[in-house]
Amino acid sequence: MDAPPDKEDCRPFIEVAALLGAAAINVPRVLAQDLQQGFLLLTDLGGRTYLDALRQEPDSAGTLYGAAIAALVRMQQHAACTTLPHYDRTRLLREMEMLPEWYIARHRGFELSERQRAGLSACFEALLANNLAQARGFVHRDYHSRNLMVCDGAAGQGDNPGVLDFQDAVQGPLTYDLASLLKDAYIEWQEERVLDWSIGYWEAARKAGLPVASDFGLFYRDFEWMGLQRHLKVLGIFARLHHRDGKDQYLADLPLVMRHARKTCERYGALLPLLRILDTVEKADLKTGYTF
Repeated sequence: MDAPPDKEDCRPFIEVAALLGAAAINVPRVLAQDLQQGFLLLTDLGGRTYLDALRQEPDSAGTLYGAAIAALVRMQQHAACTTLPHYDRTRLLREMEMLPEWYIARHRGFELSERQRAGLSACFEALLANNLAQARGFVHRDYHSRNLMVCDGAAGQGDNPGVLDFQDAVQGPLTYDLASLLKDAYIEWQEERVLDWSIGYWEAARKAGLPVASDFGLFYRDFEWMGLQRHLKVLGIFARLHHRDGKDQYLADLPLVMRHARKTCERYGALLPLLRILDTVEKADLKTGYTF
């Protein structure tokens, strides 16, 4: 890793790598470090991401997601997080506020009315109340198909999945990483599969003693509302990457993230003001799906 100290701080990566390694998660091991120059010597987890494998071999999804869910439960059960920052109200709200600033205003060129701003604020508050009330633990924060590596145990790589990009880990809601994984910005699955995988996680989490909701319906609502917070953030981030940083490749992923967001809003009456705003901005037609 070459991370110039004036641009990157390697210390969070080193700290979280140690926490995850102690929890038997397959992460790069730090063999040597020179923090003054920003160099780390790391073990190699190969070059094949989950996203590559899933696109090339869709039939591998059951095996790969089963391994990713098992690793997530182990991570939440055993990775210490008391030294990590809190995923608090300020951070969660700041992330959602990128939606009106970067996606709605800058990317779509749409100016919200005062009534729409009030409706958006009310929905943000509803999401925050749910997110902050959820059981908390270790949160990777970007646990998805581009940060999970296919490892076959060869060359000392370890088992699936190899886990990368964990340096922004926090203490936060337990549903966050599952939402990152199953409502991925880069690959889409039928809702029946998402439900099946969610049930598999919920059952494994309860067996492991994690404090998830005892009723699956309540758990799935928490999962969806946490996912919506992330979708709104990602819409803003991808728009900002395009307009501020000139990284146009993320534009192709915006429609999937918007579908995730709108599908969740369609289910819950408290989120209808947000759905109406998104409909106006996107000029989208309403669609149907499962309801809870």
